[in-house]
Amino acid sequence: MPKIILETRINAPLGKCFDLARSIDLHMKSMKHTEEKAIAGVTSGLIGLGEIVTWKARHFGIMMRLTSGITKCDYPNVFEDKMVSGPFQSFRHTHRFLENGNETIMNDEFDYKSPFGWLGKLVDLLFLEAYMRKLLEHRNRVLKQTAESNSDI
Repeated sequence: MPKIILETRINAPLGKCFDLARSIDLHMKSMKHTEEKAIAGVTSGLIGLGEIVTWKARHFGIMMRLTSGITKCDYPNVFEDKMVSGPFQSFRHTHRFLENGNETIMNDEFDYKSPFGWLGKLVDLLFLEAYMRKLLEHRNRVLKQTAESNSDI
């Protein structure tokens, strides 16, 4: 089961970073290159505990759908989303936020399980884990740029 761990340092207040990470609108902006759109559940604004969102996006040339729900939300320290349905066998994404002076440290822990047994494990090794890491790193760069600027989402 692959686990991707990222740390992003952001020169912005803790609460702002926490809210941007839960923003459906910022998520769509950061994933524009995959044509990602929220199509059901919470489709704009901030998502919170017990709420779900269904995403439609193009990955590897295929339009896919994924529904995830917020299973933990402790403002402004941590929130967690888990897949309800979608292309993975399962996934959990934990977002942790720590205040460090004038900056926020955002820690992501994304662990997932691919379907199809040994074939899924091979796909992880060949390209999927690296692809998922790049997606998360890109999303975090957009979040950081937005948080550190005075621009709107």
